[in-house]
Amino acid sequence: MINKSIPLQKRFFALAGRHLDSSDTDVRNLAKAMVQPCEKLFVFLEKDGVEPTNNSAQRALRCAVQWRKPSFGSRSANGEVTMARLLTVSQTCRMQKRNPLDYLNHAIRSHRLAQQAPSLLKTSRPT
Repeated sequence: MINKSIPLQKRFFALAGRHLDSSDTDVRNLAKAMVQPCEKLFVFLEKDGVEPTNNSAQRALRCAVQWRKPSFGSRSANGEVTMARLLTVSQTCRMQKRNPLDYLNHAIRSHRLAQQAPSLLKTSRPT
């Protein structure tokens, strides 16, 4: 599958590369968006367990995003960032079967002690 995808990957990035200096702003922005994350775009072909879409992540965040819109936490730019981060932590911990309050408690304590915060990246053992 990887060998079959290589010509497609080359054509895809060549096409995007030809339009990086397009006079049309939308075309130029799309080309830049396709070229910048190029090493990650086809990672699902190279690593087992990586899904080709982010549907599961989108489904997990759907209710949170719908809740965030009318809530008072998104009335300002700082409120939006805060709510987005809290919702991300909450959903990520839930997906990893970790307690979000324990994680936040640990993260806040680490911040106050000028220590490295616990990771949200999936590990073989909980942090």
